[in-house]
Amino acid sequence: MLLLPLSALLLLLLLLLLLEFPPRSPPSSNPAFQEFQRRFHLGFLPALAADWLQGPHLFQVFRSRGFLQTQIAALYSLGFASNLVFGLFSHFFVDRLGRRRSCVLFSVLCSLSCLLQLSRDFPALAAGRLLGGVGTSLLFTSFESWYVHEHLERHDFPREWIPDTFSRVALWNGVVAVAAGAVAELLVLGGGPVTPFVAAVPFLAFSGIFAVKNWDENYGKRSSCPKACGEGLRGLRNPPGALLGVVQALVEGIILIFIFLWTPVLEPLGIPLGIAFSGFMAASAVGSSLFRQGVVGGLRLQPLHLLTGSVTLLGVSLLLLALPVPPPGAFLVFLLLEFSCGIYFPAMGFLRRRLEHGGAAGGSRWLRVPLGLGVALALPALPPGEGGAQGVFGGAALAALVALVAAGGVLAVARGDPRLRVGGEEGEGEVDTGM
Repeated sequence: MLLLPLSALLLLLLLLLLLEFPPRSPPSSNPAFQEFQRRFHLGFLPALAADWLQGPHLFQVFRSRGFLQTQIAALYSLGFASNLVFGLFSHFFVDRLGRRRSCVLFSVLCSLSCLLQLSRDFPALAAGRLLGGVGTSLLFTSFESWYVHEHLERHDFPREWIPDTFSRVALWNGVVAVAAGAVAELLVLGGGPVTPFVAAVPFLAFSGIFAVKNWDENYGKRSSCPKACGEGLRGLRNPPGALLGVVQALVEGIILIFIFLWTPVLEPLGIPLGIAFSGFMAASAVGSSLFRQGVVGGLRLQPLHLLTGSVTLLGVSLLLLALPVPPPGAFLVFLLLEFSCGIYFPAMGFLRRRLEHGGAAGGSRWLRVPLGLGVALALPALPPGEGGAQGVFGGAALAALVALVAAGGVLAVARGDPRLRVGGEEGEGEVDTGM
C-alpha cells in the first residue's frame, strides 16, 4: 500500500511549500552573523539527520532479531527511561562539562548506540537503547545552549536575532526529517532494517568533528543542583505552571505510547514505514508552520489558545484510533495526531519559556518524569494485537481529556497574564524559537 502514504506525503509537502513561501529574509545582513549562523547549522543539522534516520525502523530491527513484542517494549522502555531520568539533570551536566564537549559526547554516545543495533544479543541492544536515550537528551540540551551563549556572550549579537536562527533550524529540521524517512526506506530495501543506523554514524561523526574544529567551548553558571531542584518544586505552587506541567506530562506520555505503537499498527497494512514516517514529519511541519502563521500573521492567535486546540485534536485522533476504523484510516488518523503535535510543541515551548523566565515552570519536569517513567515501565504490559492497541488508544484518549481540562484551567487562571501572551514582555519573535 504505497499510493496512499505517498499521495498524502506529496500533498503535505505542497501545503508546507505554500505556507513557507516566500522564504523569510534574515533579520540582518551582517556577514559575521550569517557566517556564525551557517557554522551552527552545519554542526547541528547533521546531528538531527542522524537522529531522524533511526526513527522509522527501530521496531523492525528488534523484530528481525526474533524478539517478542514484550521484549521489544522493554527495549523501548529503557531508551525512554534513560532519556527522562538524564534529562532531569542534563542542563547541570552540560553546563559543567562544557557545551561543545557535550555536543561531541552526544555524537560518541549515539554512534555507539547505532553500532550496538548490529548485535543480536538482548543485553547489547539494551545498552544501545540506554546510550541512545542519554544521547537524545544531550541533543536537545547542549546544541541550543551552546548557540545562545555564543550569540550573546562571545559575539554580542542582539537577542532579537536568536529566534531567526531557531526558526530556520525548525524549518530545516522538518525538511531533514521528511528526507530521512524516505532515505531510510531506500536503505532498508537495499540492506535490511539495521542499515539506517549504520548510515547515521557518518552524520554523527561529521557533527562531532565539525564542532571540535569550528566551535569554541563555553560553560554555564555553576549553580547548585539541589537548590535548582528545590526551586523547580516550589514552581509547582504557581497554578499556571503546575497546570501547564500536567498538560506537558500527559501529552508527552501519550506521545511515548504512539512512538511505540505506530509500527505494529501500520506494518500489517503493508505501508512502507519510511514513507509513513516522512508523512508524519510533514504533517508535524505543517502544524508548526500554521502555528507560526496563526501567531505572527494576520489572525494574531495566542499560543495558549492554540495549545488548547492542539490537545483537542490529539484527543479526537486518539478517540478515532480507539474505534474500529478501516485499514487506511489508521494512517490518516496518525497524520492528524502528528499535525496536532506540530502545533503543540511550539505552543508549549513558548509558554514554558515565558513561565521559566518568571521562575514558575521549573516544576514541570518533576511531573513529566514520574508519569513518563510510568508509561515506559507499562509498555511491556501492553496487550498485543489490534484490539489491544485500540484499548490503549482509548486509555490515552482519556488522558488527553484530562490534559484538555488542565489546559482549560490554565486559560482560566492565567487570563490577562502578559507572560503568556504574544506581545508581552519579550516580543513576538520568541514564537519562532520552539523546535
